[in-house]
Amino acid sequence: MKGKELNMRYQQIFVGLFLLILVVGLAGCFSAKPDDIQAFLKPGEAQVTADDYLLQPPDQITVISSKVPELQGTTRTVGHTQTIRPDGYVSFETIGEIQVAGKTPRQVAEIIGERLKKLYTFSSDYPVDVRVARNESKYYYIIGMIANPGAQIYTGRETTLSAIAKAVPNVQAWEEQTQIIRPSLALTEKPKIFKLNFKRMIEHGDMSGNVLLQEGDIIYVPPTILASIGLTLQEIVGPLRGGASIVADIEIINDDDD
Repeated sequence: MKGKELNMRYQQIFVGLFLLILVVGLAGCFSAKPDDIQAFLKPGEAQVTADDYLLQPPDQITVISSKVPELQGTTRTVGHTQTIRPDGYVSFETIGEIQVAGKTPRQVAEIIGERLKKLYTFSSDYPVDVRVARNESKYYYIIGMIANPGAQIYTGRETTLSAIAKAVPNVQAWEEQTQIIRPSLALTEKPKIFKLNFKRMIEHGDMSGNVLLQEGDIIYVPPTILASIGLTLQEIVGPLRGGASIVADIEIINDDDD
């Protein structure tokens, strides 16, 4: 029995080594295309303002109007803040429900202003100010060898530099092969993917890959080749150690029975 178990272990180790070779051979084989960076805007090429932001649930907005008691706020707060409901509406005691989903803050301010003009007299053409209090509906994603992976709130001003720096790559990160991915929403279009050398960006100030992210973009920080080998070995050795432990326990029990 021990001979058969030994042979099985050798076979598992052989398979593991084969997989290891595959990992080494495939490491660094990504779908990035240098020209795909043209689909991304540089930070200075886009004018991003709150007026361009399309509100969606569960964003929070603050509505301010000095002439309307409900919208004046308190000594500690400014205006009236609400979370957009799942149906896309917010409601006020004075003017009722207003659909805000899919509209910009300026558009919402105009709608509220028109309703308030029926109840109050204003000296200004813009009696209402609507501000985005919290962005909660839009995300980009960063995964891989980082300390803070997952969905991150997208405000419109995130860049590859700020996003990766916030995520904090760990010692296993292959920073030179960071992948910036813009998924395609159309079946006829391919995703846009380019490789970012984040290490060069930090150490040499190379900002050629520092681009503005869009909602839904994905950043993948892959493991280094050595890290990939280590992770693969953990997957192989882990079950072997567990099996060896069980076998040892069984042998101890058998010895006790004898």
